[in-house]
Amino acid sequence: MQVCHEHGVIHRDLKPENFLFSDASETASLKAIDFGLSTFYVNGDRFNEIVGSPYYMAPEVLRRNYGQEIDIWSTGVILYILLCGVPPFWAETEEAIAQAIIRGHVDFTRDPWPKVSDEAKYLVKRMLDPNPFTRITVQEVLDHSWIQHREHGRNVSLGDQVRMRIKQFSLMNRFKKKVLRVVADNLPDEQIDGFRQMFDMMDKDKNGYLTFEELKDGFQMIGHIIPDSDIQTLIDAADCDGNGTLNCEDFITMSVHLRRIGNDEHLTEAFNFFDKNQTGYVEFDELKDALSDDDSTDDQVIKDILIDVDLDKDGRISFDEFKAMMKTGGDWKMASRQYSRALLNALSFRMFSKSGGVVTN
Repeated sequence: MQVCHEHGVIHRDLKPENFLFSDASETASLKAIDFGLSTFYVNGDRFNEIVGSPYYMAPEVLRRNYGQEIDIWSTGVILYILLCGVPPFWAETEEAIAQAIIRGHVDFTRDPWPKVSDEAKYLVKRMLDPNPFTRITVQEVLDHSWIQHREHGRNVSLGDQVRMRIKQFSLMNRFKKKVLRVVADNLPDEQIDGFRQMFDMMDKDKNGYLTFEELKDGFQMIGHIIPDSDIQTLIDAADCDGNGTLNCEDFITMSVHLRRIGNDEHLTEAFNFFDKNQTGYVEFDELKDALSDDDSTDDQVIKDILIDVDLDKDGRISFDEFKAMMKTGGDWKMASRQYSRALLNALSFRMFSKSGGVVTN
């Protein structure tokens, strides 16, 4: 980030998946990638275009008046995630995410934060300062004592809470993938046949699985040049058996998601599949059955997911809540690219136009 800013470049889309190691060695350099949203600037320039990924978006982006300080904010979000496993501003709807970002309240009370040093927490707080003009600078981050003394810090385990939270979001993604698979199973044969034909075309060695290279080449064959990081993200999201490749069912599930095939009728069929008791709600046991491939799933994880999806807090998931989960960010890591920029633009105008907060160049 320092190099970018020294050369007059704002990245504007910093997030974990936009960093790669230069090679597989332990001493490899960490490189920033994907400069598709970056822009040149000189000191004092202000921008008003809504860009970036929602969970990493600075409040001044939503206010449409920002400069290079937004990269510090995004890096602060990354640091928060690295220390505790979840983003600081997370919600089930686009508007709720935007409101959380604008409020700017950073929670340091829940585990594992009591085990994190005060220096680290102070640095995160300074990087997530809602006021871009008092936010810490790149040089101040590099000079901060927590960075300078990193080799002498205590190696303290952050405990099971972080692993539990990461597992929770992983399971949430499994739930959504299962819903997509149910939707795919109920699609007309002619739609599924098209996906199967595309799979067969991409499967060059005809072994019934798509590798990373086959998927990349296949997208290029149909005219889509997709960054390697995005292809890997698709594989990670759709690979149900965890072998690093996609079988035909995985590919169809991914295609259903990418094509946004999933209207209310399809979601109703999927909801009824999970509502085994036909009560009109998905309850704890039904949710556990949906997410459990074996008996190892922790009940607390299921309860946490239920709490997140259950917006009216009646202890069960209604169809409206189920639909909201599928159409928004139940899995924050995979939701990052799912929000439409048009919707974020609309939210920005709705939240700030009346107060005169919209600034145009």
